[in-house]
Amino acid sequence: MRPKLVVGVSFLAALLGAGSCIGIVLGISSSPNPASRPGLIVTASLVLPVAAIIFASFFVYRHTARRRKLQAFVTAILATILTLSFFVLATILNARRNNTEPPAVTPPHSAN
Repeated sequence: MRPKLVVGVSFLAALLGAGSCIGIVLGISSSPNPASRPGLIVTASLVLPVAAIIFASFFVYRHTARRRKLQAFVTAILATILTLSFFVLATILNARRNNTEPPAVTPPHSAN
């Protein structure tokens, strides 16, 4: 098994796939134009991580001599786990960045 190839390609696929998807989502959702709110483009951007994982698995499959299927499968699983962790990390960081507290509610005054 070639662990450097499997880990390196998995990390690169997760970084490119999740990074492009996160960039598209944050770029479109932060736009002030209401016509460009998240919709079909954001939904279609979820294809990018899947395509990156498939390409990475195929790359590892073609560049190894033995245990091709196992290494391609391990690459796909590792890239999927890394992609999901990048999504979770981006969600947490974006929630902290956009943390706006609601205004304090004052109780009504009674006139006696």
